[in-house]
Amino acid sequence: MTLLTSTARRAAAALAAAAFAAVCALPAAAAEPAPAAPLTREDVEKIVRETLIKNPEILQEVAAELEKRASADESERRKLVLEANRERLLGAPQSAVLGNPQGDVTVVEFFDYNCGFCKRALTDLIELMKTDDRVRVVLKDFPVLRESSVDAAKVAVAVKVQATPAKFLEFHQKLMGGRAEATRERALAVAKEVGLDMARLAKDIDSDGVKASLQETFQLAQDLGLSGTPSYVIGDNVLIGAVGLPKLQDHVKSTRDSCKTTRC
Repeated sequence: MTLLTSTARRAAAALAAAAFAAVCALPAAAAEPAPAAPLTREDVEKIVRETLIKNPEILQEVAAELEKRASADESERRKLVLEANRERLLGAPQSAVLGNPQGDVTVVEFFDYNCGFCKRALTDLIELMKTDDRVRVVLKDFPVLRESSVDAAKVAVAVKVQATPAKFLEFHQKLMGGRAEATRERALAVAKEVGLDMARLAKDIDSDGVKASLQETFQLAQDLGLSGTPSYVIGDNVLIGAVGLPKLQDHVKSTRDSCKTTRC
């Protein structure tokens, strides 16, 4: 961390203001024959500046504390959002549900078909379902990278309407795999390849239901403060990024151990 970060600048300003307030609040010394002139704000700022130059680690300590408090506040805010939106996350009427549909712990993933990290993280998700027959997975299209991601996501949501979980997983793996850009055309080609009803798909792609599904996912992501993909929700925890299989397994286990309801 450098002294030029915005957090550090805020810390310095806060420190200067606090020092000035503290000095102004000091009682006058008793029995002083000739009390010194009170310190001005400029005097205090000069003292603070010289102190920080000599002891720059103070800024780092203050900045670290500010970040710690901000992180705690964000965690509490997310917890409240999760509590208020639990059914929208777990119910997933137009989201793909994989793994054990009656599983005791749900892993919700927000993903983009053009996200390289999501492509690599898919292996972790598949392995998680293979090794834990009690886990339930909900996939939510969160196309944030480019316009073609939105087009591919519309096809994917329409595929969910007619495909079985096994058929959707086949579609999902094929579209997520490889280096080619996920576009509407490629998504439709994959849908045809896995044997879906293309006439029905053509009608569903631009339906109000598909649009509503994507809008709801974007709203959930915004409420949760998600800014990228992949992002996961497991119990009361929000995980940002391709965190890896061991971390996913650890959060599933801790959620299962602490869960007091039949579905977490």
